[in-house]
Amino acid sequence: MKEFIINENEAGQRFDKYLAKLLREAPKSFFYKMMRKKNITLNGKKATGNEKLFSGDHVKLFLSDETFEKFSGNDSAPRAHYALDIIYEDENILLINKPAGMLSQPADDGTPSLVEYLTGYLLKNGSLTENDLRTFRPSVCNRLDRNTCGIVIAAKNAKALAILNQKIRDRELEKKYLCMVYGVPKEKSATLPDFLYKDKAENRVYIASTRAALKKAHRIKYDDDIKTVITKYRVLKAYEDRSLLEVELITGRTHQIRAHLAFIGHPIVGDGKYGVNHKKTTGKQFQMLCSYYLKFCFRTDAGILSYLNGRTFRSHFDLDSTR
Repeated sequence: MKEFIINENEAGQRFDKYLAKLLREAPKSFFYKMMRKKNITLNGKKATGNEKLFSGDHVKLFLSDETFEKFSGNDSAPRAHYALDIIYEDENILLINKPAGMLSQPADDGTPSLVEYLTGYLLKNGSLTENDLRTFRPSVCNRLDRNTCGIVIAAKNAKALAILNQKIRDRELEKKYLCMVYGVPKEKSATLPDFLYKDKAENRVYIASTRAALKKAHRIKYDDDIKTVITKYRVLKAYEDRSLLEVELITGRTHQIRAHLAFIGHPIVGDGKYGVNHKKTTGKQFQMLCSYYLKFCFRTDAGILSYLNGRTFRSHFDLDSTR
């Protein structure tokens, strides 16, 4: 027999959703059958699965050790150790300054990512236990390209993760980027409205000023494959052959900043995909692009994260000093 007590992080969800995480390798029909036979109970009573869980609820599984291990799978989440650069941390979230060269999400080849480092960090400082990992995996909420540095938001519990993901979808977070580009734009500030097509096979995007131009160049059949893309920039400093820009995304598309600036003739220094990676002459291995500014701009209720509304955070990485 296995017994579990629902904690704050697990409360609020349906019982069957919890069981699907606890017994992630089991078909749903299995734990519904076990509930009908009272081999799985909630607070000592027969359950149907649609019950809402509360902190302190008792869950009992009258299953053999072999059956439980078979259906629970590997409850050890991937983790790795790295001295994370923490900009801010409280009981619900972390803001991490991701260095260039680090993946945000796990890769198929097993290369450690920020998610694994985050898991290791939370286990080490006691914010997370091995038992917690059975039903919750910490996660980052926004992704940065591997070779882009700057602020990444991470959630320490399920409630915070759900709220942050929704706020990002609703664009209730303001993010700004710094980048060093080749040349000096003629306009000191501008809003660029264009169109983008993503070639998934190449993991590359293409931008044009009209849908027709993209469809012709890439033989695109469906209009839905072409997305509107809007990028705002302003020149902070201009040098002889380069400029330091502040960029804000109005839309958030894959590689948007890199591809859009290259499209207008000002690729990011060090970007080998959309520009030229002049590592030999500049010494820059990664593109000079940094997510440096974050502001929480909640227009609707943010639940347990309401205290963050209006707060701003900055990365301490000085892109201009690396010029």
